[in-house]
Amino acid sequence: MSEGQIAERTNRELATTEEVVRVLGHLDATQMLPIMALRPTMADIEEAFMWLDGDRDVFGPGEPLKGIASRIVTILTADEEAEPPRLG
Repeated sequence: MSEGQIAERTNRELATTEEVVRVLGHLDATQMLPIMALRPTMADIEEAFMWLDGDRDVFGPGEPLKGIASRIVTILTADEEAEPPRLG
């Protein structure tokens, strides 16, 4: 099996909880359970991480994040959207 075939197979395999923690850091159950329910691949987890880390240029200018990676970002940023704006 070539390196490319191994990488492609790995990107299609479902991510484990340990892999999610390794990439995204420790998550509480209210975030981890819905993410794992999406049955993400490592490629999905890595895309979400890049998006959250500010590497949006990787996806092309003005390109929105799509699919499972987008849903992961939504789960991880839900608390940010729910917080009221802070005043001076």
